[in-house]
Amino acid sequence: MALTANQRLDIMKKFQRSSNDTGSSEVQIALYTARINDLTEHFKIHTKDNHSRRGLLNLVSQRRRLLNYLKKTDNAKYVSIVKDLNLRK
Repeated sequence: MALTANQRLDIMKKFQRSSNDTGSSEVQIALYTARINDLTEHFKIHTKDNHSRRGLLNLVSQRRRLLNYLKKTDNAKYVSIVKDLNLRK
């Protein structure tokens, strides 16, 4: 199930750099993580949904690219966001 507008706003408020920040790497990574977690729960019930699984793989790879970018540019923020979101390194 897609994220509601309130869920998106809560995630943005938690990870944004300033009050107008909606597209920084940290916010995007957090939003991707929420969507990935929702899809993971979906696949526990619907194991044969291969079309959505392809979308999940795209989300995971996009998040990985953003994490690599963040690690290259600001390692301290990378470490903090990995810790906050409970991601494996």
